[in-house]
Amino acid sequence: MKTIYHAADSRGDANHGWLKSKHTFSFANYHNPERMGFGALRVINDDFVIGGQGFGKHSHRDMEIISIPLSGKLGHGDNIGNEGIIETGEIQVMSAGTGITHSEMNGEANEPVKFLQIWVIPNKMHVAPRYQQVRMSDIMQPNKFNQVLSPNADDAGVWIHQNAWFSMGDFDQGLTHSYQLKDANNGVYIFVISGKVVVNGHTLETRDGLGIWDTETFTMDTEGAAKVLVMEVPLSF
Repeated sequence: MKTIYHAADSRGDANHGWLKSKHTFSFANYHNPERMGFGALRVINDDFVIGGQGFGKHSHRDMEIISIPLSGKLGHGDNIGNEGIIETGEIQVMSAGTGITHSEMNGEANEPVKFLQIWVIPNKMHVAPRYQQVRMSDIMQPNKFNQVLSPNADDAGVWIHQNAWFSMGDFDQGLTHSYQLKDANNGVYIFVISGKVVVNGHTLETRDGLGIWDTETFTMDTEGAAKVLVMEVPLSF
C-alpha cells in the first residue's frame, strides 16, 4: 500500500470576498507541481459563496464536473435547458463533453452556500453534454460507505464517463469500516468532510485528504462522528 497525505491547511487558498475557496489540487492562481491531481481526479475545490453571489456564465469542455452542497442551496442554469436548485443532500454532475455553458449561484439571498466542486478527467472525449441531479438522502444509510457515483447509469446515484466510484457516509464514533475497491487497478482519495478518522494508521481530521493505491482495500476507524467522501478513480487514463 502506498499513500499520500494532504493536510487541510496545506491546500491552496483563494479569497475573492464573495468567494472563499480551498484547492486540494492546482487550480486557477494556485499552482503546485506536486499537486496536479490524483490519477483521473483533477480538482477538489471547497467553496464558500456569500448570499446572492456566485459564478456567472462560463464554459467547460471534456470534463466530468461534480457538485455536492454541504450547506445551503446552489442555483444552477445551463445552455442545454437545465435550471433549478441543488440542495444539501443532493449530488449533481455535468458531463461537459463538446462544451457546456453554465452558472452556479447561491440559491439564497442572505445565507452562504458551502459546496464541493470536483473534476474528474473522462475516459470518453467529445461526448454530448449531459446533466444529472440525484438526492443522496434517498440512498444514504448510516455507518456505511454509500455509493453515490459510478460509471453505470443503472446504479444508485449519478454516473460519469470514467471508471470511477464515489461513496459517502455518516459514521458514528468508535466504529471500524472497510472499503473494497471496485477495480484493483484504481486508487482511492479519502476526503474527510467533518470529524476525525484513522485510515491504516493515518489520522485524518476535517478537510484532510489521503490518497491510497497499490491495495485492494482499506480500513477506517472513527475517533469521532465523521462524514467522509471516498473517491475511487483510475490512476492512469
